[in-house]
Amino acid sequence: MSTDQPTNQPTNQPGNEARGSEPAWLLVTRREVVSRITDKSFLFGTAFMVVLIAGFIGFNAWQEERTDQVTLAATPDSVAMATAVADGAPEVDEDVEVTVVEVDDREAAEAALLDDEADAWLHPGDDGWQLTSESSEQGSLTGVVEAVVSQQVLADNAADVGTTVEALQAGSTVSTDFLRGDAEKAGVAHAVGFVFVFLFYFAALVFGMQLASSVIEEKQSRIVEIIAAAIPLRHLLAGKVLGNTALAMIQLLVYLAVGLVGLSFTSYSSYVPALSGPTAWFIAFFFAGFVALACLWAVAGSLASRTEDLQATSTPLTMLMLVMFFGGLSLDGRGQVIASFVPPVSAVVMPKRILAGGVEWWEPLLALGLLAAFAAVTVWVGERLYRRALLQTGGRVSLRQAWSAAE
Repeated sequence: MSTDQPTNQPTNQPGNEARGSEPAWLLVTRREVVSRITDKSFLFGTAFMVVLIAGFIGFNAWQEERTDQVTLAATPDSVAMATAVADGAPEVDEDVEVTVVEVDDREAAEAALLDDEADAWLHPGDDGWQLTSESSEQGSLTGVVEAVVSQQVLADNAADVGTTVEALQAGSTVSTDFLRGDAEKAGVAHAVGFVFVFLFYFAALVFGMQLASSVIEEKQSRIVEIIAAAIPLRHLLAGKVLGNTALAMIQLLVYLAVGLVGLSFTSYSSYVPALSGPTAWFIAFFFAGFVALACLWAVAGSLASRTEDLQATSTPLTMLMLVMFFGGLSLDGRGQVIASFVPPVSAVVMPKRILAGGVEWWEPLLALGLLAAFAAVTVWVGERLYRRALLQTGGRVSLRQAWSAAE
């Protein structure tokens, strides 16, 4: 007589709890966290990302402080202009230092370029002045030369007609202004907003795929049937979602801490206190949004019977995440305001609005409340689909089949 246990036996009865003093969901959560946090690939990936963030910030800080030293060759007919360029370079760009090298003629200038004795050669052209380099444009030097030569030639032409440069340029200045903040602050807010969107997308995709894969692995190996005989499936789902959420939050806090500390060593250190508030809001929105998506990833895994089925069952979720990613990056104006209240897109859009400023105090609270409500509904719906699809084998399960299946 066969001793196999039926696979469709009730597993979520109220009395079917794990033995011991701890609730079953906490045991599953601990297992998820411990198994991942001791995994070398997880630790290596986290350490690599930390090094990448620190290296990127360090490289940019070094780039800001380094001086670009360039050598400008000048023939006798351009020595005066080249000297003016060298003298005026600090006023145009304080990070560019120009050294003039005098050469006898054109052949000597070209030889200096080919032998790397000079970075560029300034000489008169058919209509103005020409800057010649060997094979690549000297970006910083070009900008300095264009500004100084334009100013010098304008001064000479003004003197020829008996006026001044100031008189010729009177009323031609164009300045920029912002209703809120300034240009530099807006640039920092835009960059940090991109980081927020990327971190959410990266965490939701990586941890979501791993969560779905673990569900499929347990289902395919039929280990889940043994687990279901010991604890309710809703506890298994809760433990998996909370465990992966805890791991994602740990990684997020590490990345944000490294980023803020690194930023304090750059020229943007004065913005670190102002970024603390938006960062705290982002953590709250990240938590609510990630819980909802993690539950959906678990459902995607439960609908599949093989690893090959995951691409089909997770396609709607992947498309949703792409909408969140590109929406978070590209939306602005009224569209951004509306999206900041629409879950789950609000998880990335509202923190960007908070960074930009001008958000009323009640708006983040309302958006977070709506996102939390969406997460609660998602967890309720996902828990029903997960329980009814997890023990079904023999092929991919549709959402309709999972929803209407018997308990």
